[in-house]
Amino acid sequence: MQVRFSIRLQLLVLSLFLFAIPWLGYKYVWELEQYLRIGQEQTMIGTARAVATALHERPALFDSQSAYLQDVRPGTDLYAPPIEVPIQLDGRLQEWRAVSPLIQSYDDRNVVTWFTEQPLDVTLKAQHMVGRYEQYFYAMFEVTDDQVVFRAPNSLSVDRSDHLLIGMLDTQDTLHRYIISPYQPGWVNAYQLDDNPSRFRAVENALDIQGRWELTEKGYNIELRFPIDMTSGALAFALVDVDDQISRQKRYAVGTANPNQSDDLGTVVTPSPEIERILSGLRYADSRVWVIDKHKRVLARAGSIQSSPGLKAENSEQASKDWWNYIEQQWLLPLYYQILTRPPGDFVDELADAYALAGKDINQALSGQSDSLWRLTPDNKAVILSAAYPIFIGDSVMGAVVVEQTTNGIRTLRNRALEQLFHVILAVMLLGTFGLLMFAHRISSRIRTLRDNTEAVIDANGKIVGTLPQVKQGDEIGDLSRSFSAVLSRLQQYNSYLENMASRLSHELRTPIAVVRSSLDTLTQVQDASQQQVFLSRAQSGISRLSSILNSMSEATRLEQAISQEDRERFDAVSVISGCVEGYKHAYPRRKFSIKLSCDTAELCGSPDLIAQMLDKVIANAVEFSQPDSTIALHLWQENRQFKLSVTNTGPLLPRGMHEELTQSMVSVRNDTNTADGPPHLGLGLYIVSIIVSFHRGTIALQDLPDNTGVCVVIGLPLHKH
Repeated sequence: MQVRFSIRLQLLVLSLFLFAIPWLGYKYVWELEQYLRIGQEQTMIGTARAVATALHERPALFDSQSAYLQDVRPGTDLYAPPIEVPIQLDGRLQEWRAVSPLIQSYDDRNVVTWFTEQPLDVTLKAQHMVGRYEQYFYAMFEVTDDQVVFRAPNSLSVDRSDHLLIGMLDTQDTLHRYIISPYQPGWVNAYQLDDNPSRFRAVENALDIQGRWELTEKGYNIELRFPIDMTSGALAFALVDVDDQISRQKRYAVGTANPNQSDDLGTVVTPSPEIERILSGLRYADSRVWVIDKHKRVLARAGSIQSSPGLKAENSEQASKDWWNYIEQQWLLPLYYQILTRPPGDFVDELADAYALAGKDINQALSGQSDSLWRLTPDNKAVILSAAYPIFIGDSVMGAVVVEQTTNGIRTLRNRALEQLFHVILAVMLLGTFGLLMFAHRISSRIRTLRDNTEAVIDANGKIVGTLPQVKQGDEIGDLSRSFSAVLSRLQQYNSYLENMASRLSHELRTPIAVVRSSLDTLTQVQDASQQQVFLSRAQSGISRLSSILNSMSEATRLEQAISQEDRERFDAVSVISGCVEGYKHAYPRRKFSIKLSCDTAELCGSPDLIAQMLDKVIANAVEFSQPDSTIALHLWQENRQFKLSVTNTGPLLPRGMHEELTQSMVSVRNDTNTADGPPHLGLGLYIVSIIVSFHRGTIALQDLPDNTGVCVVIGLPLHKH
């Protein structure tokens, strides 16, 4: 079977070549970028390893930190991030907003001491964190308390009101306890308590611990400051709640840990100045370096990724005066960068002020293995690569070094590659366009040739005087040429039919004219009145036959004119056809009629009278070609949004090759057995049927029965769309 290579298929095959260009370019640039990323990952891991090497086996860097803790207790072990500016001790907590993500919440789950035999409802809640500025620790407390009770005037007891307990260890691991219990809101100082943890007796003022206690709508705020050298890193805070102004009974203490027990204190972590000095000495300018402890808290950092270009892409442009460089710089590159994106000069860095890190690479490094991670910035402008390497002291992982870098250099190199690729794509597209133009020229030439050949086979009078040349191409233009040849052949046959129509009409008219002439000639020679009446009747019969022939010839023309003025309406075709069949039973008593209804209703849009007239012609044709007492069967059904009607009769089969011609005008295949008294047959019945079917936008098909016992006419009419 020959494959049809159509024009569409040819264009599709040709277009596939153009589609392959961007795919090849994508594969090329993607492979290049993958190799560059792999190289950058290896470089970053090597940098992290070099920084970690400077920190290996140096336990003094971690002695004052919480890195030796096996587990960090959230809310108990505190992290004191560096603060950009000193805190103004006013109780408003404005300066703490910059580090607000590190603020811890304390509620009934953080009760460190009960002062009653039975637990009570905990109504005190607090927000707390510590920070570091130069040589001072700062602490804030945002407390929610339904009843704020200050010390009674002239009261020497410091623990019979709402107060803050502070416990810390000095460098000799000696526990020191302090209390803040003011008479009223305002400036506060701490009192140092005695060494007996079971009682709360102030022995002296601790003026190094100072701050502010301010009332709020929900309770009160506290801001404190004290020197870093007061503690070795072990620290605890507890807020004691007193609600009854009369009994002043202490209810419970909510805080980080119990300040009265040295072994229960938490550890406060601050970024290490010594590690920061080591990092600053590395002078690593194009990356950002972090050092974290094994609990992922930041100990030091250096550098910035905002100013680091990442993998450097040197500018290799040279001042060339040749024509190609001028076209590239002045025309092509400005066009390319309407699509390409240059690396951003700035982007959102969500870790710029981070005090704790997280990520798969960090988890892997803290388990003893180096790893890397790619991430996208929140504004989707830049891609950041981070590499982590563990810090070992002995066989233990005490922390990790994390190095970060952007991929701006890779993007620059990628753009350079795409610039060269676009040059190739542009050249190929120009060649492809030229090829398509040549292909279109070939098609247009074939179409013009077909037009000229078609005009040549028809003369100035519209007569077909030749045939179109045979073409072998299997595409659409070849099909069009063969279709034109077939149309011209049918037109030539129709013209021959019209030219021979005169002889057909003379054949139909000759008999009635001869009857009339012979009757009139004989009438003049016969004197008997009875015989004259016989010849008059015969002459009138001939005249009636002539009138019938003329009426039949003009019936199609009148019907076309009537159809053009017919109004469309919605009607049920099943009821119309069923009613007609009942009439046929009386009109043709020598035929049997059967009707099969496979649908109850069929709503059409058209003319019910025309449908009845169409059925009259089909039934008359079936009666004429069937034998007496035979059955004419009708079948009505719906199929694919169409109403179908079939009329079947037994009798002679259709002539070969005449299935489609029988619906044309003045085509008849009846035997020439008509007498002078018989009805004329001009071949207009099925032609009228085809006109009515076309008016209703339907189809008609004539076919022999499969068992060759008769003929079936199938008419399809579209159903009305609601």
